Amino acid sequence: MFDTIMLLAMFLLTISIVIALFRVIKGPSIHDRVLALDSIGYLIIGIVAVLSIMLDSHAYLETILLIGILAFLSTIALSRYMERGVVIGRKSDD
Repeated sequence: MFDTIMLLAMFLLTISIVIALFRVIKGPSIHDRVLALDSIGYLIIGIVAVLSIMLDSHAYLETILLIGILAFLSTIALSRYMERGVVIGRKSDD
């Protein structure tokens, strides 16, 4: 019963990734696409967490942390690019 629920959770997370991927491709604005990419990152974290629970292993916890950090940093970088036009601004010499 537990394995069935975990497989159902992984299936629903996979369906959510497909829906978010559709939003990335057909998004009306760049803001929706950034949010969809962020959602895909966190849905992948959910799939890896369910897989870690199913396999009763702590080996995937570092992967979850790494994906979370990369998803957060990519969202910050895209937001700064949309706001300023550059990700890393240089100070001008006046």
